[in-house]
Amino acid sequence: MATQDQLNALIADIASDINGFIGASVVDVESGLPLASKSIRPEFDLDVASAYNSEMVKNKRKTIDALRLEATLEDMLLTLDTQLHLLKMIDDDTFIYLAADRQATNIALLRSAVNRHVAALNA
Repeated sequence: MATQDQLNALIADIASDINGFIGASVVDVESGLPLASKSIRPEFDLDVASAYNSEMVKNKRKTIDALRLEATLEDMLLTLDTQLHLLKMIDDDTFIYLAADRQATNIALLRSAVNRHVAALNA
């Protein structure tokens, strides 16, 4: 598992690399608690978002098991009319949650930046 400094650096690097960055957190899947987080909008509650997104990850894993798929969850993308939300698994126990303004970025750029930074963390 990465150190606190590495997780904070991951969030900071992603924030500076993504146009339209709203907020991001590294989340413990089991507890739903953010291990590191940053938001540029005070009203964007990353504690709440982390908890609910953790439930989505757990439920998607249950779906994969129920369907007896030989697969591992890599990421989940949610598109809203004004925002893009990406959940990217870092390892079995943690994921990164990212929200960005849809007018300032696109899915390909968002996914590419997050994948690059997570790969660097896991290297």
